[in-house]
Amino acid sequence: MNKKQKKMLIRIIIAAVLMIALHFAYEFLGGKQAEDGTVIEEALIREPLWFILYLIPYLVVGYDILRKAFKGILKRQVFDENFLMVVATVGAIAVALVEQNGDYTEAIAVMLFYQIGELFQSYAVGKSRRNISALMDIRPDYANLETEDGFEKVDPDEVAIGSIIIVQPGEKIPIDGIVTKGRTTINTSALTGESLPREAAEGDEVISGCINMTGAISVQTTKEFGESTVSKILELVENSSSRKSRSEDFISRFARYYTPAVCGSALALALLPPLFLLLTGGDPAWGSWVYRALTFLVISCPCALVISIPLTFFAGIGGAGNAGILVKGSNYLEMLSRTGIVAFDKTGTMTKGVFEVCGIHHAKLSNEKLLEYVAHAESLSTHPIAKSIVKCYQSGLVWKTDEKSGEAVPVPDEGIKIHVGDHRIRRERVESVEEIGGNGVVARVDGHEILAGNRKLMDLKGIAIRECHYTGTVVHVAVDGEYSGHILISDVIKPTAAEAVRALHEAGIRRCVMLTGDAKEVAESVAKDLAIDEVRSELLPQEKVSAVEGLLEEKKGKEALAFVGDGINDAPVLSRADIGIAMGALGSDAAIEAADVVLMDDDPARIAKAIRISRKCMRIVYENIIFAIGIKLLCLILGAFGIANMWMAIFADVGVMVLAVLNAIRALFVKKL
Repeated sequence: MNKKQKKMLIRIIIAAVLMIALHFAYEFLGGKQAEDGTVIEEALIREPLWFILYLIPYLVVGYDILRKAFKGILKRQVFDENFLMVVATVGAIAVALVEQNGDYTEAIAVMLFYQIGELFQSYAVGKSRRNISALMDIRPDYANLETEDGFEKVDPDEVAIGSIIIVQPGEKIPIDGIVTKGRTTINTSALTGESLPREAAEGDEVISGCINMTGAISVQTTKEFGESTVSKILELVENSSSRKSRSEDFISRFARYYTPAVCGSALALALLPPLFLLLTGGDPAWGSWVYRALTFLVISCPCALVISIPLTFFAGIGGAGNAGILVKGSNYLEMLSRTGIVAFDKTGTMTKGVFEVCGIHHAKLSNEKLLEYVAHAESLSTHPIAKSIVKCYQSGLVWKTDEKSGEAVPVPDEGIKIHVGDHRIRRERVESVEEIGGNGVVARVDGHEILAGNRKLMDLKGIAIRECHYTGTVVHVAVDGEYSGHILISDVIKPTAAEAVRALHEAGIRRCVMLTGDAKEVAESVAKDLAIDEVRSELLPQEKVSAVEGLLEEKKGKEALAFVGDGINDAPVLSRADIGIAMGALGSDAAIEAADVVLMDDDPARIAKAIRISRKCMRIVYENIIFAIGIKLLCLILGAFGIANMWMAIFADVGVMVLAVLNAIRALFVKKL
């Protein structure tokens, strides 16, 4: 509880004690008799004096509401909850003063319970904000800039691109960069929601906002602080509240027209029935009708809607951020809940976006020896295919034979490494290299002629090949003029991609479509493995936009189309879709900028979670709208007929607000979704 809330609590306690003391004093003195049997009705119990005494607790607990209402009148923003509270309580005091019944307790109680509700709401909202701030407390306070004398603590904004910074165990990585020295374990949970730490060694990319857990590392910065991951995230979170949903806009418009309407209705309730009774010869009972009108005003206060709806979206965005999903505004959260079609890019979205060796087939040499020869032959090339072969050889993967196919496949390193040599590329073993553009390389390694390339190279050298029955890039290999097998290289499907598609279907997404510029054969193979409903391949960036526009025309009712991508070429499509979802870790800056939702760990399984979070958020919004309006309408009717008193009015206002706020905070909890 902050200082402001503590002060309010003290005011509430003082006002409550004074009100109770005055109530009993009035009852006691009002009933006390003199020795001659007459009731004491002198100065102590004279009505103006009681009015002044009761005014003290009223002002103690409500002076800020009075001030806000007065300021609203001066700014011509009259009709708000402060104005309604002031009119209702001042009116109740006026009725008691006119009737001289000393019943000022009810007016003070209305203000007292209203302030209790405000205090509770303030505490709940503050707790929600603190939770979200804690989740997003990723901004580093300093960077350890390497100098000739060691390192110096500086503001991250002062670190230039290419500088070397030192990150000690327990510190946040302040700026994106590449590890140049050291090995460590990194906690990425603040960014990605992933609880398992990640290993980082020399040559690995690290992003700002993560926590270095085990070892000191040197990092060469690749971005300025303002362009780094942590800055982009904080900027997105700070700006998210400025993009209001249709529900929030509706509530704002609703309150704008609703409050004057109920004020007019209350005035009519106070004047028209007694005037009618007066004209027809009946008892106008002005006090009774004014009391009903004041009760009507208290009931009508729209606090529950005005406070709980924005809070629900705020909590939903915070909960999504905790799960590694950044939503740029509540309008996007609302749109995401209506998603019916999801379109994916392939490379970097459903696949890792990097070439990897995924098999060695028909090898006449041992699998390791064949890979060793080709890695040395390709060691001088900068081609992505060559780099993937060299990387595979250096990684020390264990190779085994698949029982079904009889072909060699790599097994990811799980602590077991092969030791055929030391897995380092030794350039002295390579006697010569000739690169044949578009075909491959011819090299001499350890005195053997190594041919590594495509079918054209083998045809050029007159060597018969064996076909590969798998989808991907095939590097055929010949040693000393004899065909020795081939290496299969492909863009590997992400481990969670199939699960992501299945989860989307379970979440009610009726159609999953893949849009890719890749070859038809490759695209269809990936789509089949992932059980994607439809695939469109060999698309240029502008053709992807056309494909998305076509899908937009095929939507049903109010459903939305989401597109998931990561590359620069996906930026136009992300902007064109109803909801653009970008991969945040590996995605391009252009894609992240164009997207409405960013997945911080590039995990496609987060898409379904994002949709479930948005739907939970919208369920809570509708629950609060129906609950608040329903209770208020019922109490308004009861108040108009004189059945509801001020105490019921307090429940309809403060009680409903408290329950709606509690319900709204549920949107923050998304772990089990």
